[in-house]
Amino acid sequence: MSSPHVISLGCRLNLAESETIRTLLGERDTIVINSCAVTNEAVKQTRQAIRRARRERPSAQLVVTGCAAQIDPQGFAAMPEVDRVLGNAEKLSPAAWAAPERVQVQDILAVRDTAPHLAASFAAHARAFVEVQNGCDHRCTFCAIPYGRGNSRSVPAGAVIERIAGLVDAGHAEVVLTGVDLTSYGADLPGTPHLGQLVERILRHVPGLKRLRLSSLDGVEIDDRLFALLTQEPRVMPHVHLSLQAGDDMILKRMKRRHSRAESVALARRLKAARPDIAIGADLIAGFPTETEAMFANTLALIADCDLVHTHIFPFSPRSGTPAAKMPQVEPEIVKARARLLRERAAEQRTAWLARQLGSTQQILVERPGDRGHAGNFAHVRLPVAPVGTIADVRIERLEGETLIATPIPQASA
Repeated sequence: MSSPHVISLGCRLNLAESETIRTLLGERDTIVINSCAVTNEAVKQTRQAIRRARRERPSAQLVVTGCAAQIDPQGFAAMPEVDRVLGNAEKLSPAAWAAPERVQVQDILAVRDTAPHLAASFAAHARAFVEVQNGCDHRCTFCAIPYGRGNSRSVPAGAVIERIAGLVDAGHAEVVLTGVDLTSYGADLPGTPHLGQLVERILRHVPGLKRLRLSSLDGVEIDDRLFALLTQEPRVMPHVHLSLQAGDDMILKRMKRRHSRAESVALARRLKAARPDIAIGADLIAGFPTETEAMFANTLALIADCDLVHTHIFPFSPRSGTPAAKMPQVEPEIVKARARLLRERAAEQRTAWLARQLGSTQQILVERPGDRGHAGNFAHVRLPVAPVGTIADVRIERLEGETLIATPIPQASA
């Protein structure tokens, strides 16, 4: 019998939850598509993955779960390739996997569970992803994800620390904290702890953890405690990914974002001033409804103004049921052209940043066979032979495409 296979699309949270799903599958001859619904293109890719998986494994049971399945369960159940559909709550439930129903999707907005079933192993990854938060209480006008993930809920710190300690004992050198709205962590917990307090507790109670990385952050929620950790704590990696979305105040207002352009730029500059080696990334949307050329120019300029070197560029696509879908739309060809310009400007910025790494010394977590990994600033690095999972001290020698080439720094003899 073929072994189970989980195909994870979309965010790091999905990747973390896919590890849990693997533990629940046991020895079933099953393919699971853990879907994404952040854009129409993501839903299209989910359907493509379903058809491809069915062609490759015609006899396996094919289960679709994740945000796209949560939002449109009947649409996926109607696909002839699909055997079962599970919602985002059900995919982490042993009882749901054992139940006979073909479609199991409850109202995600009614889910109040605060602790997911945390994965037992990340054997295939040098970095481990730990879910500490799920759902979102905000309602950005372009976003369907709250309807796929539900309201914000947090994992108590004790469970998080226990999980991370186990991962460190299993040999993982780096842990990434994930969530749908990570910086909202703790608002639903007793005492309303903030994300910075969770990070402090992790570092204090898991002294063997070498590297801690945070997934996407909402800049307005970065308080003084979290800012200090991001800029002063050596075990917190010098890499921040911000949920910016746009660089024009009117578009931000129409998106129902909670920050201004000036606040984004000020935060980026404060981060760079406090920790010059920090690398800043961001999500940016091109062609949001009503976006004029002048508004787009403000977003394009944000790449340089915030020194963005890791970017996720999304051409706007209207998601059914969201307020933005009812706003005056930008012509699709203009949206595509603006997304292309954003990607080109971001690539120029990234290449210049990578060139500035030449001659520097870095610590690289070796993540894949073939001696590839990432520096603390998340630059992609290739180095000579080193075991997966180790952290190597290297000197950056040259740049090939978007990959930095490194040589080991000889260790002083005792």
